[in-house]
Amino acid sequence: MSRIIVTASTRMELSELLIATSAAALPGGGHLPVHRAEKGGAELLFAQTGIGKVNAAAAATLLCERYAPDLIINTGCGGAFAGSGLAVGDLAVADSECLADEGVQTPSGWRGLDLIGLPVYEGRGERLFNRIPLDQEVARRALDRAAAGGFKAVMGPFLTVSTCSGTARRGEELLRRFPGVCENMEGAAVAQVAFMYGVPCLEVRGISNMVEDRDLSRWDLKRAVGEVQRFLAVYLEQAAVLPGIH
Repeated sequence: MSRIIVTASTRMELSELLIATSAAALPGGGHLPVHRAEKGGAELLFAQTGIGKVNAAAAATLLCERYAPDLIINTGCGGAFAGSGLAVGDLAVADSECLADEGVQTPSGWRGLDLIGLPVYEGRGERLFNRIPLDQEVARRALDRAAAGGFKAVMGPFLTVSTCSGTARRGEELLRRFPGVCENMEGAAVAQVAFMYGVPCLEVRGISNMVEDRDLSRWDLKRAVGEVQRFLAVYLEQAAVLPGIH
């Protein structure tokens, strides 16, 4: 039986999946709430990590060590960058992740970690600085499944930040550093840990807002997390036959 772990930072971003899969709380989770279900011939574990890169990395490490998953799915809401083709309520699928604000501020402007030659990970012939690769086949198949299910979805690079962008100018600055379609606060941390453990990682987020001058009246968190959980419920129904997952 394959084992798939789904992580999100808040309970709201997992609540509908817990209901859809009839997941039950696992005892002994400590600071990390974990629920378990079986669906489509796969064991599903749902973990609420808490917000931000530190919480996400700590949770992903614990989950990899304790449960040895065949796939990690990171989900939740995200902000869409201008020009991404995304709107509030759409789905974004990551083809890579990026630590978008890890770097060095120089007199001539911001530079990435490659400037100081210190990778966030080095091993298996890889040196990773800001960009974290994701499994392209897993991402492409998720995008295809979204399209087949009638979901509006776009695939592209995600940018993970410690401070959410609240102005259009900040969004433009980030895009000058790295191309991207979606901003979030945990994805690169989960992706990096998954990469270190050799576990395929899929990241799918519902778009709650555009990266623009902050205007909460234009946000729709409920719709964003509802749409992405509705998609993942369909995706996980076919868990036993997911290509590459054993």
